[in-house]
Amino acid sequence: MKTATTNPSAPFFIVFNAGSGRDDATLTRTIIETFLTEAGREYHVMLVEDASQLPNISAQAVTQAQAQKGVVVAAGGDGTINTVAQAVLGSGCPFGVLPQGTFNYFSRTHGIPSDTAEALRVLLNSRAYPVPVGLVNDRVFLVNASLGLYPKLLEEREAYKESYGRTRLVAWWAGIMTLLHEHRPMRIHVEHGDQSYELRTLMLFVSNNRLQLERIGLPEAKAVEQGHLVGTVLKPVDTLTLMRLMLRGALGQLGDAEHIASFAFRQITVMPARALLYGRRRIKVAMDGEVTSLTAPLQFRLAPEELLLIKPEVAPGENPPDPDSL
Repeated sequence: MKTATTNPSAPFFIVFNAGSGRDDATLTRTIIETFLTEAGREYHVMLVEDASQLPNISAQAVTQAQAQKGVVVAAGGDGTINTVAQAVLGSGCPFGVLPQGTFNYFSRTHGIPSDTAEALRVLLNSRAYPVPVGLVNDRVFLVNASLGLYPKLLEEREAYKESYGRTRLVAWWAGIMTLLHEHRPMRIHVEHGDQSYELRTLMLFVSNNRLQLERIGLPEAKAVEQGHLVGTVLKPVDTLTLMRLMLRGALGQLGDAEHIASFAFRQITVMPARALLYGRRRIKVAMDGEVTSLTAPLQFRLAPEELLLIKPEVAPGENPPDPDSL
């Protein structure tokens, strides 16, 4: 695997989302500042207190890092990391991560610890490795992108987290409550290579994350390591079957479920049937835990550039360790 040597004195420009994670933001910032000060490393914490300012502050961090040959660092959950990565991609700047979220799939896949102090040690002592990035139209996704049921689940999960806290238990409970409602299937037109077909589905889920696919038991997880994205289609089912599928996913047994179809690909184009009938339209798409509206058709593909991610060294052919399992 190719690596990029980072200057051991390169300054860190840390985009720190104070609203991310389960820990106290003041304590986390103190850990960051104390650790880097004691290490003698130049750093700049760019605090984000209003989430709407995250894209602008990320762009500022990239501009300053380019001018000073520095490293851009995202401190937050998968959604924060996604936004900062969007700004960093194609800039030539190395990218670091201090995970602060609930699931942290991106960082865990690449062996970056969830503990802030341990993640800082990785940042100080590791090289930058190129990692693939997914795109839906021109928007980055590092973990997954989806339409249909999953964006709705995320919106309702966020409401539960605001009321009951940002824990995995709350996330699972929110998912169960969402699935108890009736859901209308959508019709989509999919172009994959020289094939074109219509699907009636509750959800299209596209993953760029081996760990997440392994956790739910899909055998296509290996395809991510071979330069592919993985699409998963959920066929229309009743509420009871949805609940059973959720349980199977939690147990890592979705691979042989009859209502799930998965496939590896490099590029697909998706058009909702309503857009074909009534013209171009906006559609809700979830990307790395955040929901936004994009204009159809939706093109899912790997980005031509890769992120230069600072992460622990991994021997060729090995899977990175999952720090939470150690």
